[in-house]
Amino acid sequence: MSYSYVSEAKKRLGKEISIRGWIHRKRESGGVIFIIARDRTGTIQVAIKKDKLNERAWNQANTAAIESSIDLKGMVKEDARAPTGLEIEATKFKLISQSEPYPITEYQSAELLLDKRHLWLRSTKMIEIMKARACVFKYTRTFLDKKGFYEITPPVITKAGGETGSEMFELDYFGQKAYLTESSQLYAEAMIYALEKVYSFVPAFRAEKSRTVKHIAELWMLEPEMAYYNMKKNMKLQERLVSYIAASLARQHPEILDALNVPKEPLLKATPPFKLITYEKAIEILNDKGMHLKWGDDFGVEEEKLLTQTEEKPIFVAYWPREIKPFYMPINPKDDRTVMNADLMAPNGHGEILGGSERIWRLEEVMERFAEVEKEKGIKFNLENYSWYLDSLKYGSVPHSGFGMGMERTIKWLLNLDHIRDAIPFPRMVNRVTP
Repeated sequence: MSYSYVSEAKKRLGKEISIRGWIHRKRESGGVIFIIARDRTGTIQVAIKKDKLNERAWNQANTAAIESSIDLKGMVKEDARAPTGLEIEATKFKLISQSEPYPITEYQSAELLLDKRHLWLRSTKMIEIMKARACVFKYTRTFLDKKGFYEITPPVITKAGGETGSEMFELDYFGQKAYLTESSQLYAEAMIYALEKVYSFVPAFRAEKSRTVKHIAELWMLEPEMAYYNMKKNMKLQERLVSYIAASLARQHPEILDALNVPKEPLLKATPPFKLITYEKAIEILNDKGMHLKWGDDFGVEEEKLLTQTEEKPIFVAYWPREIKPFYMPINPKDDRTVMNADLMAPNGHGEILGGSERIWRLEEVMERFAEVEKEKGIKFNLENYSWYLDSLKYGSVPHSGFGMGMERTIKWLLNLDHIRDAIPFPRMVNRVTP
């Protein structure tokens, strides 16, 4: 038997169609069983009448519960009373697998939906979000591949423990201390000397004990690195990438946005150039709006929300204080209080989605910054763990730049989600490591 997807039903109006899926909703009225059948492409109402089926099929339809898997055949007709305006009048019905009483009903708590995440992913909302996520990943790769980048596959187990290792997940690696990576940047930097323009697209892990709408412990990070790129060229690439992803989603999949009640116009407006303000200017803006920030303060969720809530497009906040940024960012030659970096913040209060900078590429300067950071932050680097990275700078190093983009934060903005946990299938947070 040849099967069709639910989305193809309109093309088969007045004809028979065979579909396989699951029971999304079920009710009975006037001796007729009405089910809403679901597959990956959508839902459709099915009318099941006793006189149209044999006794076995009718009994199966009568006892089938929500989320039971089914196989059916019937005539497609228009019906204004049906949710989509179409209905299948069943002539065959087969129960593939009977579902137990479904534990998710209307108006459930966020905690229960997280406990039952493996089931909640079947909801129409989560189905559309996961489709969008797949599209965002695809468009990201498509853009960079067209720009001549090579995708690389760095390790996620590393000895290079960030600046202190205090916000990384430590593990016992055959008797050695190692970490789950918080960033693949250093490995990407090492590979530009072979491939010049590269990107890694792998999970990253953050052991921050943050409980905010934009923090998760396991995330997917895009990290491009480019030989001979300066800060300006780096930022141009970023805004073109972000614009391409937003426009592609809006133009190629408006049905996903419609299903999630997300207007496509704001995404189509996210075109270059993006506004740029300095960190110093951002402090002024925030203080004018009632905050009490001083030079050197970092921005949290509330500051980023306040800074971006009236913006219609992403904005760059550039030239941050050197003492709150990592060792690999070079000092700004025009203001030695700051470094050559910029964070990209999404509009409408969603905040930072991307951070990028020029990289220090001379060995002696990296060593100087190590010493400065140790003094400024009172930490001690284990240079042995960075020996391979430092070694790579000895053999034909070149000026380069790069950035890291949090994919879940980006999806949160694109789909206007309330919480980042809905941008990933199985979120890992401070208090959650299951399912």
